[in-house]
Amino acid sequence: DRKGNLLDYRGDALLDVETEQLMAAVAPPTPEEREIGKRREGVPVHYMDIHLEKGMHCVDCHFEQDVHGDTHLYGEVRAACEIQCIDCHGTITAEASLATSGPAAAEGEDLSQKRTPFGKRLFERRGDSLVQNSMVEKDLAWEVVQTKHTITPGHKHYNEKSALSKTVRFGPDGEFQWGDVPDGDANQCAHADSNMSCIACHSSWNTSCFGCHLPQKANMKMPGLHNEGDVSRNYTSYNFQTLRDDVYMLARDGTATGGRIGPCRSACAIHVTSYNDRRESIYTQQQTVSGDGLSGIAFSTNVPHTVRGGPPHTAELRDPQVHRHMASETKMCTDCHLSVANDNNAWMATLLMQGSNYVNFLGRFCWVAAGEHGFEAVVVTERDEPQAVIGSSLHKIAFPDNYREHLHHERELKIGHEHPGIDIGQKLLHPLEKPQVRSLQNRGEYLYAACGTGGLRVFDVAFIDHKGFSERITTAPVSPLGQQFYVKTKCAMAVAAPTTLAPDPTRIKHTENQEAAVPLLYGFIYVADKYEGLILVGAATLLDGNPTNNFLKRAVTFNPDGILDGARAVTIVGNYAYVCSNAGLVVVSVEDPLHPYVTAVVGDEFLDHPRTVQVQFRYAFVGDKRGMKVLDVTDLAHPTFVAQLEIEDVHNLYVARTYAYVAAGRNGLVIVDVENPERPFVDQVFTADGEIDDLHDVKLGITNASEFAYLADGKNGLRVVQLTSPDTPGSTGFSPRPHPQLIATRKLPKGGEALAISEGLDRDRAVDESGNQISVFGRIGARPLNLEEQ
Repeated sequence: DRKGNLLDYRGDALLDVETEQLMAAVAPPTPEEREIGKRREGVPVHYMDIHLEKGMHCVDCHFEQDVHGDTHLYGEVRAACEIQCIDCHGTITAEASLATSGPAAAEGEDLSQKRTPFGKRLFERRGDSLVQNSMVEKDLAWEVVQTKHTITPGHKHYNEKSALSKTVRFGPDGEFQWGDVPDGDANQCAHADSNMSCIACHSSWNTSCFGCHLPQKANMKMPGLHNEGDVSRNYTSYNFQTLRDDVYMLARDGTATGGRIGPCRSACAIHVTSYNDRRESIYTQQQTVSGDGLSGIAFSTNVPHTVRGGPPHTAELRDPQVHRHMASETKMCTDCHLSVANDNNAWMATLLMQGSNYVNFLGRFCWVAAGEHGFEAVVVTERDEPQAVIGSSLHKIAFPDNYREHLHHERELKIGHEHPGIDIGQKLLHPLEKPQVRSLQNRGEYLYAACGTGGLRVFDVAFIDHKGFSERITTAPVSPLGQQFYVKTKCAMAVAAPTTLAPDPTRIKHTENQEAAVPLLYGFIYVADKYEGLILVGAATLLDGNPTNNFLKRAVTFNPDGILDGARAVTIVGNYAYVCSNAGLVVVSVEDPLHPYVTAVVGDEFLDHPRTVQVQFRYAFVGDKRGMKVLDVTDLAHPTFVAQLEIEDVHNLYVARTYAYVAAGRNGLVIVDVENPERPFVDQVFTADGEIDDLHDVKLGITNASEFAYLADGKNGLRVVQLTSPDTPGSTGFSPRPHPQLIATRKLPKGGEALAISEGLDRDRAVDESGNQISVFGRIGARPLNLEEQ
């Protein structure tokens, strides 16, 4: 289940599951078990593809053309397939035609005439049943259930849930109707074949790779990867990091397969490192950008091959006491629609690809704002793969010597690269000026920083791991005359990028790629200034790879009638900027970033000096003097108050899936359950036995299979807390309960205080809350759902 509990076929949780039970769960059923549809006692359910469970092989679906091709070259595998589900299972209005109708079917092959290698007909009619004979096993056959039969009352295969899902629609009176096909026109039904693929509902799970590291090393003699006999002087290893099956996402499929709604996954969320022949890191764990400007943290619509149907028709499962508790094998209503219990807000954010803040990537360095002491890049992982977080459970296994040394040094992180937060030349000209790095955000090769009276400053951090540089963080690497990496403001309190990804709205869009255009609002950095309000700074030149055009200047200063006086935090939510100011939470439309305007103000009748805001799907979570407030933002332009939770000394908060992590100053880390955002409650408070007592900020990131919290603990410095590990109960679930453990600390030098942490790279966010696509898709014409479709 979503909490990570392993369930048996009754839907009951199994405790203390051992390896033998897991092995039994994934073992194919015996012929006897297939015959009677028996489920195994005391074994967790593994949703094996129903075709595999029946004993089918690849060639039982994919015949000669799918296997050997049709002499044409295709841009994607499915464009070359002639088979699709309805060819064998039919539709809700007609039984199977037994003629192929997939993208490469051409005129369609008549499957009724095919025979197996054993001389049998591939398909046989036995009464009103369609039976398929195996192409591999001589005496094996199975019934191919017809979709039409599952919605026909009185038929042995009738399934009420199937009938509901396949025929539901709005009637003329605006009310739900279901049970029949109106006028025989299936397109009037909500889940019509013309708009949605069968596997959108019938895929029980899908695998996403939320991060792969490609470190390229020069001057290494290696055999050519794709050219037999050739030798390469470069070696690039492919290191999987975060591979999970706990999420399910939907998107529009590609042009070749009709643009229908279907499953989607993260499939190429790569970050790249390059070492030269002197083993110097030229760049470190950089994200990529597509040619048309979309983020290269890519997604792909796919066929998961995890198809399930309804429960087996056995006397065992007809027992109402069993059937009532049994989890459905297909997707159910609340997997894709709002739950009456309002407990799937985080799940919906993931399903619609808006992201969950849970699988973010922080990487080798954690960026820490230190106020008057500038900022630090603290090394928090090993350089070598597997990239273990120092002090973690993986570190103990993969780097035992380093782990023992870490314990010997009382879990102190030893390496950090600091910067005073000001130019050396500026320091000479204004020796009394104090930098104040209050807020920071790393994106790609640059770090954006709100520096109080120093305004907005951008730092080049491309060479942060380059041992050949004595100054690894610079303000103008091309020279002060060749770049201007600052914008003067009266008192910059916070800085926000519209996303931690790097979409570039200025690149040329090629129509043949069928990609969405990146909205202009993604070409700016957003600064909350205490006196000037909201300042927009053009930053697209930081995304184009050209270092000679980086002359930053403010594009817009927005503070009508002083409504943004006291601005201290800003978050970009789709086409809107949510700004915390003296007036409350001010919602500013930046859809046209050069002409912003206020759409709403949530004032002191609900909020008491708001300090921070985070949004997850339909809700905003606001930290103020009295605790955490929850706003309904279904209409992003007009939030409404719905709930509150009193928490003392709130400085910042971070929402990841079903938990809000609140930096509560002297009270430590307060973890709030927000599965139902309108009924939040404190799940636990973590202080590491009183050690964490000055907490200003918290950010989360997942490395390999474990979740970590990075804490800016004021006078105590940076804290690294492991929230989950493979040994955490429910760790493979969508949102397991965190079990926090302090694993590392970095005391900042010269008495510096840790005030803020840079957010990690979003790896499950393909579209924003306004329906703007920001990540590239790996199929021509594929895309996330737009706002109207959502």
